[in-house]
Amino acid sequence: MAMQAVVFDEFRGPIRVDEVAEPECAPDGAVIEVHATGLCRSDWHGWQGHDADIRVLPHVPGHELAGIVAEVGRDVTCWKPGDRVTMPFVAGCGTCPECTTGNAQVCDQQFQPGFTGWGSYAERVAIRYADFNLVRLPESLDFATAASLGCRMATAYRAVAAQGQLRPGDWVAVHGCGGVGLAAVAIAAALGARPIAIDIRQQPLELAQQLGAAEVLDASHIDDIPAAVRQLTGRGADLSLDALGSRTTATNSILSLRKRGRHVQVGLLAGDQSNPPLPMGPVIAHELEIVGSHGLAARDYPRLLDLVVRGRLEAAKLVTRSILLSEAPAALAAMDHFDEVGVAVIEPKR
Repeated sequence: MAMQAVVFDEFRGPIRVDEVAEPECAPDGAVIEVHATGLCRSDWHGWQGHDADIRVLPHVPGHELAGIVAEVGRDVTCWKPGDRVTMPFVAGCGTCPECTTGNAQVCDQQFQPGFTGWGSYAERVAIRYADFNLVRLPESLDFATAASLGCRMATAYRAVAAQGQLRPGDWVAVHGCGGVGLAAVAIAAALGARPIAIDIRQQPLELAQQLGAAEVLDASHIDDIPAAVRQLTGRGADLSLDALGSRTTATNSILSLRKRGRHVQVGLLAGDQSNPPLPMGPVIAHELEIVGSHGLAARDYPRLLDLVVRGRLEAAKLVTRSILLSEAPAALAAMDHFDEVGVAVIEPKR
């Protein structure tokens, strides 16, 4: 049997929709019928060859998914065909030291759909470690919104709430208002903070205001972003996130902080941006904290889902476009232009 999927045969090469073999179900895994999958810049990085986890070509991208369980492996006990599910983009093995201490998002043996294995830009996707990683979807949550949680919303939630140690009333500067940046704005607002959305495009800044931004800064018209943040806040941001991933945004994020403030690096620094020089003088003098953030473990999803189901976090507003599987190759290739506002979702079953 065969199915439709988005495929590329070489990094930076042509992307196409093609007929490929049905995925095989691992003993500890499941096959998910994909009803929605997010179009994410991380998949663009994978296509560009920036991710060392993609070692075998041809490859099917896609890591933000929601759908229905079609098949489970012989060792799976918690799930059955017909269950509505999503999952983190980092699937922990469940047995390594990181997983057993609650940090599956940095698992030594992690499975990542779309990176370590074929992904969800397809009618079906096979995943590993199903019992440890699948997350049951509330009936009230549609698949498109659920797919938006899988990487950007989940990553932003951990970055803001856990790694960023956000407190109600904090000023939170978000540098870059792509999908993860807008999600960070919405989550910070939902948790009682005062987010400042920063971008060079007007449309994302307008959406950020709808998602709860207390202030917006158009970086295309401001020479000194850190000074602008300090002017708005009085001392500087309590928490600042680089949600884009560049030398400029990482530096601005650090310099936007008050003394003893917290910088979280969320955006991927890839290619010629991978090892940026950073202003370590202020880090030392002002006792600033710098931490990374990488996904969200499945065990932490209930708190995020609760915010969505109770209406405190309007995740559906982040989904601004739905496309067909046939439209995905062109949409993925165009992600280097940063034209997307919010999250585009591919719906293979539409």
